[in-house]
Amino acid sequence: MGKRSVGELPVFDLLVLLVLGSVVGADIADPDIQHIHTIVAMLVIAILQKVIVWAKLNNRKVGKWLTFEPTVVIYKGKLIEKNIASIDYSIDNILGMLREKDVFLVENVELAVIEANGMLSVKKSAEQEAVTRSDQGIVHRGGGYEIPLILDGKVENKALHELGKSKEWLDEALRALGVLECQKVFYAAITNEGEMTVNLKGELSPNIPPIKH
Repeated sequence: MGKRSVGELPVFDLLVLLVLGSVVGADIADPDIQHIHTIVAMLVIAILQKVIVWAKLNNRKVGKWLTFEPTVVIYKGKLIEKNIASIDYSIDNILGMLREKDVFLVENVELAVIEANGMLSVKKSAEQEAVTRSDQGIVHRGGGYEIPLILDGKVENKALHELGKSKEWLDEALRALGVLECQKVFYAAITNEGEMTVNLKGELSPNIPPIKH
């Protein structure tokens, strides 16, 4: 499995650890189980794991079958609805993972990928990436944050209330952007500067780059 924390382990490797833990736990819990049986079981599991790792390294089809393909969930500032649904993540999951990466505006993301281990990789847009030029001593940083107003067609009434806005205000703001129904919105948010961003359901992001293992 190499030098990786539990949070970095692919699903298959994590399952191997769980099975090993169950075998050892059963041995400890039941004094009638002979230790030799536990040792043999652990050796078989270890050998099987090594064989499968070898197969994964030498055959991409095996690797793809045993682990998740990296999945693009944001491209050019737009959430990819179909891809997010395919991995059973919610918009809240993605937004929370972005915040862990110190990203508070979806529109600032050039590319975000859920890796095979479930972690999020983020490439900020060129305008928002921190750029330091040591020869000139110039540092540019992106800022700001956004508050979700619609998640998967459902209005966040609590957020509207905290902002001092009404549903009528939201409807009018959407109409100004050519959107007539909240149910057609996959994600909508307002930035701290008062700008509205909208991601419609079924909206396609052309030319999403293929991300592989």
